[in-house]
Amino acid sequence: MKKTVKLYSRPRCHLCETAREVLEDLQQQWNFTIEEINIDLDDQLVEKYGIMIPVVELDGEELQYGIVNKKFISEAFTRKNLEFIS
Repeated sequence: MKKTVKLYSRPRCHLCETAREVLEDLQQQWNFTIEEINIDLDDQLVEKYGIMIPVVELDGEELQYGIVNKKFISEAFTRKNLEFIS
C-alpha cells in the first residue's frame, strides 16, 4: 500500500520548494505520494508550524522540518518501513 508523506508548507517559501524537490527525488526510490498542505489556509496549522515550515510528516510523525535533508529523510523512511522500490 502506498503511503502518503505530508509536506506542510506555504507559498513563496524557498525552503518549502527545496523540500518538495527532495521528496520528488526520493519518489524514484520509495513508494509514496506527496500531500502538500498550505498552512496559510488553516489558522491552527499556522499556529502549530508557522516558523517551522517546511515540515515533512509520515504516519503522524514529524520526520524533519526547516532544512530538509535527503539522506536524513531516506533513513527515516527506512526506519518507518516505507516500501523501497529501486
